[in-house]
Amino acid sequence: MTINCKGRLIDLKKPKVMGILNVTPDSFYDGGKYKDEVSILKQAEKILNEGATFVDLGAYSSRPGATDISEKEELKRILPVVDLLTNNFPDINLSIDTFRSEVARHCLENGAAMINDISAGNMDRKMMQIISDFKVPYIMMHMKGTPQNMAKQTKYSKLLEDVLYYFSEKVALATSFGINDIILDPGFGFAKTPAQSFSLLHHLNLFKTFKLPILVGLSRKSMIYKTLGINAEQALNGTTALNTFALTNGANILRVHDVKEAVECIELMQAVNEIED
Repeated sequence: MTINCKGRLIDLKKPKVMGILNVTPDSFYDGGKYKDEVSILKQAEKILNEGATFVDLGAYSSRPGATDISEKEELKRILPVVDLLTNNFPDINLSIDTFRSEVARHCLENGAAMINDISAGNMDRKMMQIISDFKVPYIMMHMKGTPQNMAKQTKYSKLLEDVLYYFSEKVALATSFGINDIILDPGFGFAKTPAQSFSLLHHLNLFKTFKLPILVGLSRKSMIYKTLGINAEQALNGTTALNTFALTNGANILRVHDVKEAVECIELMQAVNEIED
């Protein structure tokens, strides 16, 4: 199972790590931490040195109830950082966390390698054409509504069937655009209660029926810290526990704030799986 990033084939048979780099003032965990060139470069270097294959750059906070910002503001925040990262790390596999096709287009023109779309094209119908034009990998997440109202959209007739049907439609649409490298993200915490997120995680292996890479984004989310009665800053151990479960059930990419711990998790799971009875 491979994806093509700027002419380089990346084998996902062994799971990979995607490190999160937010340049937003209001993200739920790291908002406002990286707001100048020095801090951004230092964090990107840390992510790469700790073993991440991808760096996921976001300039629009998608936490529940986040403030909506204009496309102009998102571009103002993200484009200088794309240039900064691609100039300083020429081999970086830079993923852009955006649902806007024009933001995606500008970033891809400036050296980004893939797009991570929380809405799978629902919030911008032109997105899939942009992905097709640039022939880049496309992460499609399941979500209902928008970040501003998704917390109120947690009613499903049958959760698993609804999410699987959503992806069957999205995969068919993406394929009709000639998109080859499709990655599925169940969208833990997006229009889902903690219980619903745990249900999706419990049944993660069902997503393997699509025969496509699965991205899991559980890092420090509320389903962890609310269950444990702690906060996001204390949720690293819980993140590692759930990432381990995800790896045993088919996750190909772990999207995380803490790269070193996720890489170690993968290495240890590989060691276990390589033992022959």
